Amino acid sequence: MEVVMAVTVGFLYAAALYMMLRRSIVKLVIGLVLLSNAANLLIFTAAGMVRGAPPLIYPGELLPPGVSADPLAQALILTAIVIGFGVLAFAVVLIHRAYEVVGADDMDQMKDTDT
Repeated sequence: MEVVMAVTVGFLYAAALYMMLRRSIVKLVIGLVLLSNAANLLIFTAAGMVRGAPPLIYPGELLPPGVSADPLAQALILTAIVIGFGVLAFAVVLIHRAYEVVGADDMDQMKDTDT
């Protein structure tokens, strides 16, 4: 399963970089979203894909019994999802305002206009 996830992460990184190199600012934001999703999957895969119980330590024990899931990776990914959504919302508003002012979503046309 780790090999499939590694290929998926690689594909998402490649697609994100391809989208970010396009001239359209909308495609740039789509590339940023793909990049953040690839980073989340990379963290999830690097933490180890173990289907286990929650990491609860019962009274009187020093370690959780049996195989347990890694809570740190889950917390990092959850935080990254929330931050990524906030950045995406800001970028969408910024693109909308830039399109209203300039009238185009091509970055070369945005650079050449005098406002």
